[in-house]
Amino acid sequence: MQTVTKIAKEIVAREGGFVDDPDDPGGATKFGVTIHTLRRLGVDLTRDGVIDADDVRALSREDAVEIFSDYYYHRPGIARFPGGLQASVFDMYVNAGANAVKILQRLLREMGQVVDVDGVIGPQTVTAAEAAADAAPDHIADAYGIARRNYYFRLADGRPASRKFARTRAGGKGGWIRRAEEFIAPRFHLSMAEFNIRVATW
Repeated sequence: MQTVTKIAKEIVAREGGFVDDPDDPGGATKFGVTIHTLRRLGVDLTRDGVIDADDVRALSREDAVEIFSDYYYHRPGIARFPGGLQASVFDMYVNAGANAVKILQRLLREMGQVVDVDGVIGPQTVTAAEAAADAAPDHIADAYGIARRNYYFRLADGRPASRKFARTRAGGKGGWIRRAEEFIAPRFHLSMAEFNIRVATW
C-alpha cells in the first residue's frame, strides 16, 4: 500500500498551482489548499498578521503535503479504513472535507451496513467499512469512486456555475469527473457517449 506521504504528493500534483476562481467556493487555492484552510489553521506564511491570498501564493508543495497528511488524513482517522479505500477517501477529503466520509457512509448503507451519515470516522463507520470491504474486496474502491463521481454530477446539476468543473468548454470530462475516475477501474469509466447523455440537460 502507498504511504500517506506518497498519496499526499500525488494529490498536490493533481491539484496544480495557484488559482482564484470566483465560481469556486473554496476561494484562492494552491496545491489544493484553500485560503479558508490556512485561516482555520492559523497559517500566516508571510508573517504580516493577515492571512490572505498572498499566503496562499507563498505555500510550497512541502507545506501542502504536510497539511494534507496531518489535517486530512491522520486527524480525521482515514488510516483506520481498509487499505483499498484510503487513497480515494483521502483524495476526496482534501476536495470535499467531511462530505468525503458522508459519501462513504451513504454507500455503506446501500451495501446493507448500519451506519450514521454524520461525516465522522468513528468505530461504527470503521466497522461498517471493514465489513463491506470483506464482503466485496474487488468492488469497494470502484463503488466509492463511482459514488464520488455521482456526487460531483449532483453538485453540477444544482449549481450551473460549477458545471465547468465537471465538463470542459470543449464538452469533455472536466476535472472533477477525471479526478473521480482516477480511482475507478477503467471498465467502469463513463464512455464519452454515456458522459454526454448524463450532462445533456446542462
